[in-house]
Amino acid sequence: MGICEQRTVIITGAGGGLGRAYALALADAGANLVLNDIRADAAQEVADAIQAVGGRAIANHDDITRIDSAQRIVDAAITRFGNVHALVNNAGNLRDRMFVSMTEEDWDEVMRVHLRGHFCLSNILARYWRDQKKAGAAVDARIINTSSGAGLQGSVAQSNYSTAKAGIAALTLVQAVELQRYGINANALAPAARTAMTESVGGMAAKVRKPEDGSFDFWDPANVASLVVWLASPLSSHVSGRVFEASGGQISLADGWRLGPMRDKGARWDPAELGAVVDALIASAVAPQPVYGA
Repeated sequence: MGICEQRTVIITGAGGGLGRAYALALADAGANLVLNDIRADAAQEVADAIQAVGGRAIANHDDITRIDSAQRIVDAAITRFGNVHALVNNAGNLRDRMFVSMTEEDWDEVMRVHLRGHFCLSNILARYWRDQKKAGAAVDARIINTSSGAGLQGSVAQSNYSTAKAGIAALTLVQAVELQRYGINANALAPAARTAMTESVGGMAAKVRKPEDGSFDFWDPANVASLVVWLASPLSSHVSGRVFEASGGQISLADGWRLGPMRDKGARWDPAELGAVVDALIASAVAPQPVYGA
């Protein structure tokens, strides 16, 4: 028996990269899977691979960025498997440009896929699980979001992507607090692995290439999938409102924004006083991690 036996999981962006690795690992752990990807053939290929070894999976290519089409994804899961227990919001896109060259379309397209894509399915399922809880059913549900190191530290030429991923980290914190009463846990990942997206970033393709000597493949998406399987399982019922960074054999807990050093005058500051005050605050604070690419 796998740790996700008979739990139904919806995965977005499941046709390749991390989403495909999550699907294969969750299937191996016993989960029922709804594999969503705008590339219908890619999603079906993963579903066929899982079914070929006795797993349970269906493919879906409905739009995750609209409530009406996202509802069809949930309906398909319930029709086929009877319930939904976890959502892995994995789908994403890139429109990389330096900030001064970024267009409104570049900005809006990344916000639409990442932020609206995370909102629609999460909102539908949160209401579904809330109604189950109010009806007296036992609910042990999971929302697993996808942030990024770019969202936690920033990344040159990715102001749109970094902003969206930072928003997803904040969304996760709010979801965790608001939804815990309904038996719903919300956590986020900031994964690093070999995917079509990372290979498209300048200079990354060579870095993430699979080693030819048979040594540990640090960038294999399957390395990250282990954490996703655990988060989707009943074993993670005590963990919510956390953001994990995961790559290779490394798992770390992100330490988010928090109140830092403070100076309190007990009265209004004169603007001319503030240079020395701010310098002292910066000197006593923990230095931020560098922006990627800086």
